[in-house]
Amino acid sequence: MNQRILSWLAGLRPRLVAAFAVIMIVGATAAAGASYVSARRAILEGIQDQTMLKLRDQISAYLPTVSLPPTAGTIDAFASALKPSNALVVYHDLHSSSSLSLDAVPAELRHVVATSTHIQFQRVDAHGFPQFFVGVPVQTAAGDPSGLEIYAMVPLDEQQDAIDALARNAWLYSALALPFAVAVALLAARQVLRPVRALNTAASQLGRGRLDVRLRVKGSDELAQLVTTFNNTAAELERTVGTLRSMEADARRFVADVSHELRTPLAAMNAVTDVLDEDAEQLPPDTAVAARLVSAETRRLTRLVQDLIEISRFDAGRAELRREELDVAAAITDSLAARGWEAGADLVADLPPGIGARLDRRRLDIVVANLVGNALRHGAPPVEVVLREAGGAVVLTVTDHGPGIPDNVLPRVFDRFTKADTARARSEGSGLGLSIARENARLHGGDIVAGNTGTGARFELRLPREVR
Repeated sequence: MNQRILSWLAGLRPRLVAAFAVIMIVGATAAAGASYVSARRAILEGIQDQTMLKLRDQISAYLPTVSLPPTAGTIDAFASALKPSNALVVYHDLHSSSSLSLDAVPAELRHVVATSTHIQFQRVDAHGFPQFFVGVPVQTAAGDPSGLEIYAMVPLDEQQDAIDALARNAWLYSALALPFAVAVALLAARQVLRPVRALNTAASQLGRGRLDVRLRVKGSDELAQLVTTFNNTAAELERTVGTLRSMEADARRFVADVSHELRTPLAAMNAVTDVLDEDAEQLPPDTAVAARLVSAETRRLTRLVQDLIEISRFDAGRAELRREELDVAAAITDSLAARGWEAGADLVADLPPGIGARLDRRRLDIVVANLVGNALRHGAPPVEVVLREAGGAVVLTVTDHGPGIPDNVLPRVFDRFTKADTARARSEGSGLGLSIARENARLHGGDIVAGNTGTGARFELRLPREVR
């Protein structure tokens, strides 16, 4: 299950969904953040501009009634005339007795106002409560400093609540954008992955041999171009494979026809060579050598033709399996005895009786003859033939103690006309024996596996018992 989840997470769909979701969330968050900053600035600038303009107009209207230097009563009256009501008027060491105390005014603001001729402001956070302070250095009608400093404070609680509401809405909209982003991502991924899945399915069918598979081209984008390329590739592959199959069928038909045509003259030649073998002792020495050579080459050609006929039956699908109840050990013993291979120093047989199976006796004989004959010809003694039962199968192992199978030959040792030593072009074998043996094993539903033991080669035949 974990592997399946990891495989799904590594797929293209989750990555597309994640990419779309991230992009949409980032976009929504950026838009919400920009809206929040803009609205916050508008709210704060609105209240500060309104407060400063109103205070400046009130000061301009009341200032002509004030005589300098002012008295404490004049300062109090000045502060009372200003709105908001928590305004503070300061003249050197005098200050009005309003609700806004001098200590509450930020020292930094007071310093800037004392050294400036323009209206000043500052936003502060007093124990979690935002406040807006305005400081005005008052000038006379002639434009000279009057010594009066006026401060006003406006609480920003309502504005802060509005700003907090904006922040919450920004986060809320960003959160609400997530399912929308996922939905859009899934839709986009579906549109992108649908032709990809179709291509994957078509490629799988093409790999299984359905060379006529084609896809319908939709649109003119990159995926449509990919589909067109796939269709062209599949068409060319179908044409090429069709040509190769036709050539292969012609070659197999030619081999089968030639092999069958050679059987009749070879039968006559074998009869003649048998007579020559019998009379070789009565022939002149040179003639006797030539007769034996002709006889040996005729037998070799006969075996090659028989092997070609046998392999052509497999190619044509005409190989028949005639099963019967067998004592496998007895059948193998008969195969060895029929070829004069007796147990001894060169051949060690471990064939326990009582292992029964439903097999084709003739085809089992062919397999045993090829495996043991191959080990005796190309290996080194002793050749070990071991039979055992493993579950629902019988296993025959043939092991020799020769040089083994070269690494470059081992993967194709069952291919047709494969020989471990290419210099042995005129060896007794046809190069078809192991291929025929494996075809017979597979016809039974089994197989043959080849390998090296380090001290020789080993072939393992495994056949299902199918005992009734």
